[in-house]
Amino acid sequence: MTHRAVAILISGTGSNMLRLVESMQGADHPARPVLVLSNRPEAKGLKHAAALGVPTAVVDHRGRPKPEFEAEMDAALRDAGAEILCLAGFMRVLSADFIARWEGRILNIHPSLLPLFKGLDTHARAIASGMAVHGATVHEVIADLDAGPILGQAVVPILPDDTPDTLAARLLPAEHRLYPEALRRFAAGNRARFALL
Repeated sequence: MTHRAVAILISGTGSNMLRLVESMQGADHPARPVLVLSNRPEAKGLKHAAALGVPTAVVDHRGRPKPEFEAEMDAALRDAGAEILCLAGFMRVLSADFIARWEGRILNIHPSLLPLFKGLDTHARAIASGMAVHGATVHEVIADLDAGPILGQAVVPILPDDTPDTLAARLLPAEHRLYPEALRRFAAGNRARFALL
């Protein structure tokens, strides 16, 4: 089996990154992790990735122009041989130029049922809207924020006493199932939309 080379971009603890790496350790998976890259040297996910045997890199965004930051990041990803990029809690908006260089090869997970609640504070916004359900979406990244083609979605109920924190905690296990499944399908060439209920 030929494996696609995957780089995972994180800014923090990287719980979705861990699930992606663990899923790619299966012999039947069509992808392998080649790099975990963070824009923050203190990101806890870097230690977790290293403990799993995945190479890590840091390209700090602070105090430098965005084109310079993205050029260094692009070089690190290419040096690692990455073919697919997975954003997993990567808290930087990528420029249209960077996205164009990796067009059709960047995935992101967003904590809402897109196209609803693009951007931040999705859990609070879902509760405030009166929605009965909430969820997560894995989508391809395009220059427009949270607007790329949807690959998969997972749904959880919103309970009457939910807070943004309790809803986020209930959604996280669904994210941990959704993202690995979406990557498995994408790496195998399957872009058909699916749902986990």
